[in-house]
Amino acid sequence: MNSPENALTTEQIAQFAQRIDARKRLLQDEIRHVLARSKKEHYADLIGGAGDSGDASAASLLRDITESEVIRDVGEVRDIVAAEQRIAAGQYGICIDCGTAVRYKRLDAYPTAKRCLACQERREKLQAPSPYTGR
Repeated sequence: MNSPENALTTEQIAQFAQRIDARKRLLQDEIRHVLARSKKEHYADLIGGAGDSGDASAASLLRDITESEVIRDVGEVRDIVAAEQRIAAGQYGICIDCGTAVRYKRLDAYPTAKRCLACQERREKLQAPSPYTGR
């Protein structure tokens, strides 16, 4: 593992930890609110009660959107928990793939980043779906 260049200061890590914690609390509140709202609301009632198949489709769409929002938020909370674990282990700001420092600008834009930009781009290229060749 390489020695991380441009390592973060203790103060910078503390600032990121505060930002991460605030975001986690916001997301957890949002998840609780959405789930509580979805239990109270019947989507068919939102569109005027029992109706035609278009109404049922609209209610289904609203359910799907709510579910997608919760899934997205839960995924972000998982990223935050992983970042908190890296902070606790003294590994925050160090790429999990190559061991070099994750640049401050990247962490400032994406505080839960676990890879340096080069490793993240390489990972995305390797995981990108193959284009359809039409053959």
